[in-house]
Amino acid sequence: MATQRVFRTHEEYVEAAPTAAQPVLRELLARVQAALPTAERCIGYGMPAFRRGKVFFYVGAFARHLGVYPPLTGHPALEASLEPYRRGKGNLAFPYDRPMPYELVVEVAKALAEAYGTPD
Repeated sequence: MATQRVFRTHEEYVEAAPTAAQPVLRELLARVQAALPTAERCIGYGMPAFRRGKVFFYVGAFARHLGVYPPLTGHPALEASLEPYRRGKGNLAFPYDRPMPYELVVEVAKALAEAYGTPD
């Protein structure tokens, strides 16, 4: 049985991610950090995450898509724009073969920070 690799930093995770995911992850993580400068980078559930008191945003690289967690609720207009990316349980999947909607994902991160994180 293979053992699961444990990552200590966002950079370690990105380097181990599928090749197609690496530039997308780097750009997305940088944009989230710039939009939420008080958020702390961390690893949660084995994925890059951000926290302010509590972890509020996770992003995972898979073979064909980038996943964003947890599901966003309570923002009807934003949720409507996310409909093409919704998967089971409301999680979001952004395929690598389509342009990454970075600004949309940053808006998700901001909304999750507001919902789950602690205020600045």
